[in-house]
Amino acid sequence: MKKTYVLDTNVLLHDPQALFRFEDNDLVIPITVIEEIDGFKKDQNEIGRNARQISRYIDGFREKAHLTEGVTLDSGGVLKVALCTEETLKLLPPELRAERGDNRILAVAIELKGSCDCPVIFVTKDINLRIKADAVGLMAEDYASDKVSIEELYSGTAEVLVDKAKVDTFYGQGFLPLEGDFQPNQGLTLVDSANPSHTAIGRYDHTLRQVVPLIRTPKEGVWGIHPRNREQQFAFDLLFNEDIQLVTLVGKAGTGKTLLAIAAGLFKSADEGSYSRLLVSRPVFPMGRDLGFLPGDVEEKLAPWMQPIFDNVELLLGAVEEHGKRKRGYKELVDMGIMEIEALTYIRGRSIPKQYMIVDEAQNLTPHEIKTIITRAGEGTKIILTGDPYQIDNPYVDSSSNGLTYVVEKFKGQEIAGHITLTKGERSILAELAANLL
Repeated sequence: MKKTYVLDTNVLLHDPQALFRFEDNDLVIPITVIEEIDGFKKDQNEIGRNARQISRYIDGFREKAHLTEGVTLDSGGVLKVALCTEETLKLLPPELRAERGDNRILAVAIELKGSCDCPVIFVTKDINLRIKADAVGLMAEDYASDKVSIEELYSGTAEVLVDKAKVDTFYGQGFLPLEGDFQPNQGLTLVDSANPSHTAIGRYDHTLRQVVPLIRTPKEGVWGIHPRNREQQFAFDLLFNEDIQLVTLVGKAGTGKTLLAIAAGLFKSADEGSYSRLLVSRPVFPMGRDLGFLPGDVEEKLAPWMQPIFDNVELLLGAVEEHGKRKRGYKELVDMGIMEIEALTYIRGRSIPKQYMIVDEAQNLTPHEIKTIITRAGEGTKIILTGDPYQIDNPYVDSSSNGLTYVVEKFKGQEIAGHITLTKGERSILAELAANLL
């Protein structure tokens, strides 16, 4: 049955393509939403760009027909802009003040419900507004077009029960033909069905339909780092493999996501020279004042947010005080052109060729922002996305709708992509206990 969806402002600002994602159902945009979008159009951030894009889309529809009468979409649905009159506002309960934009949008949905024969559904990413909508008798939903169930997120690994002979064959000839429903570059553990302690680990080559050995890390480690568990071995294999151009590492605090990625990036760029340099970035989400209120130049402004990156690099370099003197730190790598650290704010419009690019804390990005980053990749560039979907600072995304989990799900069947979910904390006993108990 055809439905009518009333869209809130935050849905359109989150995803300008939302207008095209409701199949053949009808869409209604309250005039208050147009007003609120207009207030964001001058912003120079992702929300401002989305606001301008939405305005362009709606203006294009306006040229086809009157928006208040309805414009037929290519999908078969009808898009309308609904006015909010004094009669409409009288439908609100006295507790909901009419001067508030959210309540005016609710009033439009209430009026539509009373006049429409089909189901009317209010779509918003605002939790409290969904609660208010439910309280006044409206059906309310979150915008779920880009949601991925975090409980069902692809882990990137699997255990396969096989005969003892197959485990021995894998060790003997260095590969093992294996048919089954496996994803490209999935980390597999071959387990002897008769003796579970007799195992082998490898990566699934989807083209050859076989398990191949993992890329071995140097005996001296990767800038002093050795994989401490099976998942980290799988992760290093993906990070070293130049044929895999996109790697996603998901895990709780202390599992080694960022440290492994930076160590592998330094090894591939500084030691092997496979990439021209290591580019490390992370989204800037201040808790309180924005970036511009901090004193100093761009480097000084970025320092508080990039400090976790600096800490990891200096751990790899062993840059600690020794006899009153400090060893070489990350600034020397930057001065030598081996490494660059910058905020994602400046990435739009760039083309990044032959670089090893790490985006840390990627769970704070929207799917649209992630698309913007990955489409910057030039020839020979490898992109690593790391993050913890349970630690999100961005108020506009959650554990199911963030860009990191979105990419994991969308790219899991691609041969140039790989993913590993890291579960075992290796930072310290205290950090592991805190991640599990708190």
